[in-house]
Amino acid sequence: MAIKRILSPFNWLLSTVYHLIIDLVDLLMRPLQNILGVRGMAYVFILPNLLVFGIFILFPMLLNFYYAFTGGTELFPENRPFVGMDNLNQLFTCEDFLSPNSCREDLFWRAVLNTGGYVISQVALLVFMALITALSLNRNIRGRGFFRSVFFYPVLLSPVVVALIWRWILLQDGVLNAILVSLGGERISFLLNAQWAQFWVIIISVWAQMGFFTLILLAGLQAIPTEFYEAAGIDGATAWQSFWNVTLPLLMPNLFVVLVLSLIRAVQVFDQVFNFTGGGPGTATTYMVQYVYTTGFANQTKEYGLAAAASLVMAAFLLILTVIQLRLGRRGEIS
Repeated sequence: MAIKRILSPFNWLLSTVYHLIIDLVDLLMRPLQNILGVRGMAYVFILPNLLVFGIFILFPMLLNFYYAFTGGTELFPENRPFVGMDNLNQLFTCEDFLSPNSCREDLFWRAVLNTGGYVISQVALLVFMALITALSLNRNIRGRGFFRSVFFYPVLLSPVVVALIWRWILLQDGVLNAILVSLGGERISFLLNAQWAQFWVIIISVWAQMGFFTLILLAGLQAIPTEFYEAAGIDGATAWQSFWNVTLPLLMPNLFVVLVLSLIRAVQVFDQVFNFTGGGPGTATTYMVQYVYTTGFANQTKEYGLAAAASLVMAAFLLILTVIQLRLGRRGEIS
C-alpha cells in the first residue's frame, strides 16, 4: 500500500503528460487530415524519412556525380572547373588491366584486383561456413540457444573493435605469437607479410559477419516442414540425399539473400580492414573504398574528382552485379 501511495503522483503525472501529447497531436493532425484526406496523411508520416533520405543519401549521391566530372583541388562545387570524362579516362588509361604497373592510375587497379580476390574468397568461405553452422545449430543439441548467441555475438561488435582486437592478437608481440613461442615455435610476421595479411583479413571478416547470415539460413531451415524429411526417410533417402534433394532446394531463397547481401558488403569493405592493416603491407589489402578515401581525403592533393569517379565505377559494378543476381533469382523461381 505504501508503494502505491508513493507511485500514485507519478502515475498521475504520466497520465497527464500522455493526454497532453495526444491532444497536441490531434490539434496538429486533424486540420491536415481535413485538408489532405486520410490517404494524403500517409505522405505526412513518411515525409521525415524522405527528408533524411534526401539530405544524407540522395543529395550526396548527386554531389558525388557532379564531382566526378569536375577537376581541381577546391572543395566547393562553384570553384571546381568542368573536365568532362578526364577523371574516368585517367582511371581507364591502361595497357593491360591485369597488370597494374602498366596503368596510369596503378593504385586504382591494384585495389580493383585486390577487391576481386577478396570478394571471391570471402563470400565463398562466408556462405559455406554460415551454411555449415546453421545446419549444426538446427539440430537438437544441448545448449543450442547458448551456441546461437555465441555465434551471433561478433555481429554486435563494431568493425573497429573487431579490427583492434585481432590486431592485438596478431601483432609481432601479440597473443598468438606468444603462444607459438611458448610452444617452441618462431614468431610469424602476420601483418608484415602480404599473404598472411590477406588471409587474416578474410578470416576475420568471416568470423565477424558469419552470425548474421547464419541466422538468415537458420530461419530458412526452421521453416522447412518436418514431413518432407519423414517422407524422404520412408523412401530410404540417406542424410546426404535428404540435404541435396530437400534441404538445399527449399533453402535456396535464403541462400540467394545471403549471397546478395554478402557480395554487396564484401565489395564495400573498408572500416575493418583499414583499422586492421591500414591497406598494407604495401598495397596488399588496399580495396576499392579505401582507394576512394585515400585519393579524396588522405592524400595532400585531395583529388575529389578522381575519388568520385572511382566511386561511380564501383557503384556501376554493384548495380550490374545486383541486376545479374536478381535475374538469376527470378529464373530460379520460375524453374
